[in-house]
Amino acid sequence: MHHNVRYNCRVIFLNRKILLIRPKMLLANYGNNREFRWFSPWNKLRHVEEYFLPRMIQDMTGQDTVPFGDCVLSTKDTCIGSEICAELWNPRSPHVDMGLDGVEIFTNSSASYHELRKADHRVNLVKSATTKSGGIYMFANQKGCDGDRLYYDGCATVAINGDIVAQGRQFSLDDVEVVTATLDLEDVRSYRGEHCHPHVEYEHKPCHRVKVDFSLSDCDDVYLPTHQPIEWQFHTPEEEISLGPACWLWDYLRRSGQAGFLLPLSGGVDSSSTACIVYSMCVLVCQAVRDGNSQVLEDVQRVVNDVSYTPRDPRELCGRIFTTCYMASENSSEGTRNRAKELASQVGSSHINLNIDMAVKGMLGIFSMVTGKCPQFRANGGSTRENLALQNVQARIRMILAYLFAQLSQWAEGKPGGLLVLGSANVDESLTGYFTKYDCSSADINPIGGISKTDLRSFLQYCVEQFQLTALKSIMAAPPTAELEPLTDGQVSQTDESDMGMTYSELSVIGRLRKISKCGPYSMFCKLIHTWREALSPLQVAAKVKHFFQMYSVNRHKMTTVTPSYHAESYGPDDNRFDLRPFLYNTRWSWQFRAIDNQVSKMEVGNGDHD
Repeated sequence: MHHNVRYNCRVIFLNRKILLIRPKMLLANYGNNREFRWFSPWNKLRHVEEYFLPRMIQDMTGQDTVPFGDCVLSTKDTCIGSEICAELWNPRSPHVDMGLDGVEIFTNSSASYHELRKADHRVNLVKSATTKSGGIYMFANQKGCDGDRLYYDGCATVAINGDIVAQGRQFSLDDVEVVTATLDLEDVRSYRGEHCHPHVEYEHKPCHRVKVDFSLSDCDDVYLPTHQPIEWQFHTPEEEISLGPACWLWDYLRRSGQAGFLLPLSGGVDSSSTACIVYSMCVLVCQAVRDGNSQVLEDVQRVVNDVSYTPRDPRELCGRIFTTCYMASENSSEGTRNRAKELASQVGSSHINLNIDMAVKGMLGIFSMVTGKCPQFRANGGSTRENLALQNVQARIRMILAYLFAQLSQWAEGKPGGLLVLGSANVDESLTGYFTKYDCSSADINPIGGISKTDLRSFLQYCVEQFQLTALKSIMAAPPTAELEPLTDGQVSQTDESDMGMTYSELSVIGRLRKISKCGPYSMFCKLIHTWREALSPLQVAAKVKHFFQMYSVNRHKMTTVTPSYHAESYGPDDNRFDLRPFLYNTRWSWQFRAIDNQVSKMEVGNGDHD
């Protein structure tokens, strides 16, 4: 707090003294960031004021006041400036003017959260910052779960003159990681001597310098070898899915005080992906213990309630902390039951097989007793409303049973603690609302809720090769299905893509246009008639766009109760922080759909004239 205004600040220390307080000048107010809700930006460029320290800090440091504002540190041998997080991403990044004023080292304390395929953007920004005007850039990022949907993935970086010279790990269970590099300031000066002539190019106000009686170098460091440029090693999206949500799950489990996870395992791609992420978490935990991470070992022992336990095999650890449950109904096929059982066996989870028909009949019996009517599936002559209600009963009973077993399965075995219920609805299903409100998509947390079906299928293929989980081959070969309608000759007749009216790959394209490109129905149609022109006519594109927006608007309310999900995708529909849109829409979209129809008519007339 400075003059009763709250700023987001970087406080820089040296030998138990505060050198300066640097308030953030450019705040992040996009994506999951809402900094303007909490802070004000420091908008006094090159301005420094006196900050009176709280009495408790004065007693510690022996200082009454310290510099507060937009300034840099001038040591005996160099000049050091700070950027804070989003300032690197901004088109008016402070490092540009600081570099032109002779600042040689830039430090950035960042809170950049993980998204699939984002790391290269971050690395390119750091490289670009030092390519333009030279200098050394030290980028330090947070690590771990923020107590919410975000995972901060590290990626500490040191760069000089456009080259990366040191790379931190992107995902790990270590709470702290230190990345170092030895660099020569003369390399910066030589680079700038050729590339930068600030006083020829434009006038600028010089940075205020805080003089510091300290050196980063000494006379003997001429004998130290400097770090050479390296190629940044990027993870594939499949590796990111395997590692990011797994680290997030571990952070969540150890901080929640629970004894493990319970997953309703249906034998489909989504729930199998969640199971594989838990298995990947167990692989990481065992590896961290082998590497001597005492904190991870202590956390594992607390979770399993055994101070003598040392995890060595991921399958064995899964057996202690992971329970899977296949909840069959009369509409379930033998194929999904076997696939679920085989995968559970390969990951090592404690597996439960149960049948929900008795509970479903009990619920419908109550309804029939009150109303005197018995609903029927569409296949048996029932209406669409009856068909949907019968599906929802099955889905919601599964949620109730999942929570019952999560709370009492440890008790039944004489063990302490409860289990966290894991969800497994993907980002595309959330986008269209293709799930039952308060079914197994309702859980404590969902590690795949921000990941597309397309990416999940690639992830499962990766798990076959990386973890030898061969049961996944038959899971990937089966068509995605909810298995809530009656079987036909013992075979599944209901599929997700026919129910949704579009494929998962089409949904992924539509999702990116809706969120990233900010498209409404008409502008989305205008883009897709070109993107899909080889496969679909304008009339077919119009039908898909209309169908999507009708599904999206009818089901948007489900986002208000959706399970907290790991944020992994830039088009996620989560309305808690990321996608702040209404949950009640006019589902007819009359003006927009009319504009689409008019455009289709014009295109058909044009094509007719050409023919």
